[in-house]
Amino acid sequence: MWFKRTTFLTVVLLGIATFISMRLTEFDLSKFRDFRNMVDFLSQWFPMDYSALPRLLWDSAETLGMAFLGSFLGLIIALPISFFAAKNTSPSGIIYNLVRILMSLVRSIPEIVFGLILLTALGLGPFPAVLAIMFHNIGVLGKLISELIESAEPGPQEAMRAIGSKNWLASLFSILPQIWPNVLSQYFYRFEVAIRTSLILGFIGGGGIGQRLFNDFKSFQYSSVSLDVLLIMLIVIIVDSFGSYVRNKVI
Repeated sequence: MWFKRTTFLTVVLLGIATFISMRLTEFDLSKFRDFRNMVDFLSQWFPMDYSALPRLLWDSAETLGMAFLGSFLGLIIALPISFFAAKNTSPSGIIYNLVRILMSLVRSIPEIVFGLILLTALGLGPFPAVLAIMFHNIGVLGKLISELIESAEPGPQEAMRAIGSKNWLASLFSILPQIWPNVLSQYFYRFEVAIRTSLILGFIGGGGIGQRLFNDFKSFQYSSVSLDVLLIMLIVIIVDSFGSYVRNKVI
């Protein structure tokens, strides 16, 4: 029988949580009754203003560079650290717990908080934004990759140890080939997330098309805003398509 007491309790708890959340967030669908304000607002987005396209393309490239460099550096640093955060490859339980705690601390701080700290310390521009994305990705990718390492087949690692390989060599050459396609998949997902993060960091002075979008909104240049949004959508679509292509080639 599919109906159980636990199922009923789960549905009731979800209903209570949904009701409380709607009250706390002032969730009210009746606010959609009048679409005239939204229609008037969106009508100002068109036609798009292409006069600033060369500058927007440069800002888009800057945003793409911020996202790529921040996520790539995060991967490069997180990859070796993740072996210390996996139970089957960590040298000791103390190191395992210490690294896991440190990664949790880094992961718990959002990129925008890192961005506010670094932009205040280092000044405005894309460099602090790159560091903010990198620090957060070290924690996120470190956790994800360590879980992939723990789920790897132990057979190849045991075989390499049997022929006299050192522990770190056995871990590197027996586990990494197994998890590499999934590592790439996680990296490209974090790359996409980093693009959206770069936009938010641009709102606080991190540069790129996010800062351009924020300035266009503040100056009510909605015909430029529409072009900003279009370019952002194209960037995400291109990165997603390229990531899918690379994953298919590797797998």
